[in-house]
Amino acid sequence: MEKQILIAGGGIGGMAAALACSRAGWPVQLLERSREFAEVGAGIQLGPNVVRILHTWGLEHGLAQVAAFPEMLRVRSAASGQELGRLRLGARTRARYGAPYATIFRADMHSLLLGAVQKHADVQLHLGQWLESFVDTGTVVQVNVLDGPTVEGQALIGADGLWSTVRGQLLGDEKPRVTGHLAYRALISQRELPAYLRSQQVTVWVGPDLHVVQYPVRGGHWLNVVAIVHGQVQGGVDDWDHPTHAANLEAAMSGNCNRLQDLISAITNWRQWGLCDRAPMSGAHEQAQGRVALLGDAAHPMRPYMAQGAGMAIEDAACLERVLALPDVLMSQRLQRYANERWRRNARVQARSIRNGEIFHAKGLLRWGRDMAMGLLGERLLDVPWLYHG
Repeated sequence: MEKQILIAGGGIGGMAAALACSRAGWPVQLLERSREFAEVGAGIQLGPNVVRILHTWGLEHGLAQVAAFPEMLRVRSAASGQELGRLRLGARTRARYGAPYATIFRADMHSLLLGAVQKHADVQLHLGQWLESFVDTGTVVQVNVLDGPTVEGQALIGADGLWSTVRGQLLGDEKPRVTGHLAYRALISQRELPAYLRSQQVTVWVGPDLHVVQYPVRGGHWLNVVAIVHGQVQGGVDDWDHPTHAANLEAAMSGNCNRLQDLISAITNWRQWGLCDRAPMSGAHEQAQGRVALLGDAAHPMRPYMAQGAGMAIEDAACLERVLALPDVLMSQRLQRYANERWRRNARVQARSIRNGEIFHAKGLLRWGRDMAMGLLGERLLDVPWLYHG
């Protein structure tokens, strides 16, 4: 049997996994169901826990060319516009955590990883290859590709996202749960905005049953805006990228401060999707079994209220690199160690993301307590040392 790792999925998680496996000395066959690499979505935030990994992988210069590095995160009331709390980023984050806080267009993040992967001759990328099923024989994993040949490897990494085929066969569990939250996302060139709406900071607007987050991407030339409200998606939740009319969001935002409403009204190219997740992981068996492991959203899809979905996938990949580099260890033992190291941290981030959503969208006494706590504790409340130290 050829010594190689099979990876299902060519998104950010799959590309990070391919790079990690190759760095650990393993040839890779990556199977992507789409016929082209076209990362969907808008922007993502990268905490210093993630940026440190990218720097270790030699991507510091490339990241600096395409990302933005905000100096501040501010939390504001959606209703009044009042600042509730702030967290210094920039130099403070670099000094405290050894890496900056970055914001990046999702497609740029994917391209950065793809470019790094393509420099590794032992990584083969296969487009239009749909993993249909797999068999873990105990000594090899055999992958059946729809309308294609059977492929063998010493391990299979399922990085095939929220609706993972690998997860479905490995765990046989239920479909992802619908959260009842709708996300509207958009990108706009900063030069198309009036000066008072442009920003080089991360701003989170919080209100009853909603919040909006905005931050710069593409070197600060573009602004990424995501608005999340309560509601149900029209159509299938697995078809997550729905064209939508700005009027729907404007109606949901009515009654909030003029600055926020002006920002929402200035954007016309909104897209909408219904948020789905899973309950926090309950054990290592949800991350790996035998010669099959899950990575990123296939293992631990989470709500976006800690901005760590992509981050946890990249952390997974870095851990995978460490275990695959171990000498003279059985593959099943390597993957078990990977699962043991990752599942508790992923579960904690999943749970905290759910809790953050409740706090962001709070009403009544919880809302009052949130605002008071932010005013009194400031950075001590907004900083997350247990996460950013890694």
